[in-house]
Amino acid sequence: MKKRIPHIVGALAVLFLIAFPFAYSGTNYDYVMHLWITGLFYAILASSWSLLSGYAGQFSFGHMAFMAIGAYGTGLFSNYVYLSSAATNICSELKLGDTYIVFLDPIGVTLSKQSCLDIARATWSTDVVVTQPSMLWGILLGILLGGFFGLLIGALVLRLRSAYLALFTIGFSEILRSAISAEISITRGQAGLEVPSLFPDGITLLGTTYSASDKVPPYFVMLFLFLSCIAIMVWLERSRFGLFIRSLREDEEAAAALAVNTVRYKILVFVITSMMAAAAGAVQAHYIGIISPNILILLQMSIVIAMAVIGGLESVVAAAVGAVIVSFTLEFLRTSFVVGPITIDMSIWRLVFFGLLLMLTLRFRRNGLIHPILLWFSRSGVEQETVAKRVAVRAEAELAENKELV
Repeated sequence: MKKRIPHIVGALAVLFLIAFPFAYSGTNYDYVMHLWITGLFYAILASSWSLLSGYAGQFSFGHMAFMAIGAYGTGLFSNYVYLSSAATNICSELKLGDTYIVFLDPIGVTLSKQSCLDIARATWSTDVVVTQPSMLWGILLGILLGGFFGLLIGALVLRLRSAYLALFTIGFSEILRSAISAEISITRGQAGLEVPSLFPDGITLLGTTYSASDKVPPYFVMLFLFLSCIAIMVWLERSRFGLFIRSLREDEEAAAALAVNTVRYKILVFVITSMMAAAAGAVQAHYIGIISPNILILLQMSIVIAMAVIGGLESVVAAAVGAVIVSFTLEFLRTSFVVGPITIDMSIWRLVFFGLLLMLTLRFRRNGLIHPILLWFSRSGVEQETVAKRVAVRAEAELAENKELV
């Protein structure tokens, strides 16, 4: 029974997350649901970074860059790719059977400029059909782009030591942020790129119709993505793959001497975690509705790392729980308060509190604050079982010895 405690706790947690949107009925419903969606978003980033750093020992500052690649991948796809039943003869297009895939010209900062598709529409008859591809294709494109750039960076850098990976990913993040900011005609730079809602026409769930602005549908999309990522990572960590990447963390030379292809496994874990970060970014972009280069600032990456460290680097589940708790805590600490004649502006001091908590965790709880709790649940009863096995082995040895004497 004690061995099943972690599974029971996990099942109850999943049931809680599924039932929460229907059971909660507070006055600030949309705000709380937004916090949950954001918390699950950060949980995907923190847990996947934990798999990369805590398990494989590869310290990267590029996780938010891959998240941005996923976000801009689906954002650009949604803004520039259309399907038409007739050729425009103006836009760049690709014929696929009876359908034309139309690629619009750069939109620039102004939204009042007519696109090449709008100009073509003015000359068409009413029977020409123009549609946008499903945003699932855009999300898939963002995930694949994240995996491609993860593979590219892994092939270039992961043959070297982890310090070079950290420096390279910092540079990669800054280059990506600068490129997005500079290409105003394509990405709209700091003005931000608009991304359509996950369900622009609304959706009906369990007999209830939700509009495009409701929080419940995107919550379940993010929850599904989070549970899928956690399931994949837990499966990986318990497989031979997890054993091999942990050997890289402990002693890469010894692992190589035992015939572990160290470069292959380092690249594999880097690509997997990059694709998870890109998936989270793509879904979050459709939920927020607008993306800008500010998502790439180093502070955002530092928050993800701190979430993983506070939760526990050696457990993807602990890192995810830590991310949700820290995300909620940082939001609740925004409320300022007055001490005598002094007003404490917590919008600034909350980061000081957060940094202090991180330093105390690193000093006194290097395995994080959540991981030891989960470890206690998963190992409850192990000591008694070990003692019982030793007593049984000793009794069998004594019985065999007595038989030999007889």
